[in-house]
Amino acid sequence: MGVIEIEGMEFYAYHGHFKEEQIVGNRFVVYLRMEVDTDAASKSDELKDAVNYQTAYNIIKQQMGYKSHLLEHIAGRILDDLYNNLKGIKSAEIKISKLNPPMGGKIDKVSVTLKR
Repeated sequence: MGVIEIEGMEFYAYHGHFKEEQIVGNRFVVYLRMEVDTDAASKSDELKDAVNYQTAYNIIKQQMGYKSHLLEHIAGRILDDLYNNLKGIKSAEIKISKLNPPMGGKIDKVSVTLKR
């Protein structure tokens, strides 16, 4: 077993409960951690035997482009898409952070983490 982590992915997207958030948008940071079977890739040195983290990034980028009201919804869609398109994932954790959320005070970020 091995772990693949993609850290510090930044996106400007239009997620949020309030209408203004879906018009103005905001910055988001995404972290992905996947436990994967690395046996074949560690022996063959072939991408075809690995969980392709470029594909994982592209899935996240695409899903971040679809508007949602809730971070939980975005995270769930990303996990669904990862499991549907990548073979060899044993478990996955996604953390999505909204930077400077409009909550009436100074807040660095609010985050939601889902695991499967």
